[in-house]
Amino acid sequence: MNRSAPIFSPARIWAMALNTLTELTRLKIFYFLLLFALLTIGSSFFTADLKTDEQFQLLKDVSLGSMSIFTSLIAILATALLLPKDLEDRTTFTILAKPVPRYEYLAGKLLGILLLLALATVVMTVLFLGVLWLRQQSVISLSKANLQGEDLAGEIAAIHAATFNANLAPGIAIIFVKSALLASLTLMISTFATTSIFTMMMSIAVYFIGHLQATAREYWLDSVGVQWWTKPVLAGVALLFPDLQAFSLTDDVVAGIPIHASLFTQTAALGLLYIGVYYLLSCFFFSNREL
Repeated sequence: MNRSAPIFSPARIWAMALNTLTELTRLKIFYFLLLFALLTIGSSFFTADLKTDEQFQLLKDVSLGSMSIFTSLIAILATALLLPKDLEDRTTFTILAKPVPRYEYLAGKLLGILLLLALATVVMTVLFLGVLWLRQQSVISLSKANLQGEDLAGEIAAIHAATFNANLAPGIAIIFVKSALLASLTLMISTFATTSIFTMMMSIAVYFIGHLQATAREYWLDSVGVQWWTKPVLAGVALLFPDLQAFSLTDDVVAGIPIHASLFTQTAALGLLYIGVYYLLSCFFFSNREL
């Protein structure tokens, strides 16, 4: 390696991230966005016979739930294909033959995936907010045709309160953090996995375990009780299988329950901690892998 080259170069990482984003957009990943759009738009047609609050709750529930599922799938499937594809195309050897440390290579790959997830989240959010606004205007027009005076003013105020509120932004942000966590976890698995199929299966298994972890933990504590070894075991399980239910704030958003800044900050910080830990483990495994 050229000793005159910098040990850490943000420019190199950014260049690899942009190249990774370009590669991922060629994998037809954005078909997920088409499915999301169809689900979101389609769900709005089934809310016409419901009450005003129920219409917006159903639309938010379907849209945010779909956003969470599709961003998670994009994170797992796209990340699982990265390293095997680079190894097959011998891109990895070309990059690492230059003065590029392995930790920079992984950082560039992870940043590229996060850029893809951010782009997908923005597109889904725009689609969701657009459909929500159209449904809002439709309900307001119907109310104007049937109500007058103070009743109309009160109904319009209730409609605005039921559609766009402060809960949407933190709820969507946590969906992105959750997908970023899954991307870093999948990247870690791919550093020691031999095939992309194995990486996908392991990541999907962790995804389901992570959503069931809270229920299993409560059942186990009720059955076994709190012993001296309970906390270390639970901490180890939580490190290997993150509690993904902690990143599900969709129910609060749909119900209109305020998401306090402290809850949002703690959840986001927990996600960033997981991302950092998984990235460091990725660097450890990849540094000891023979290429």
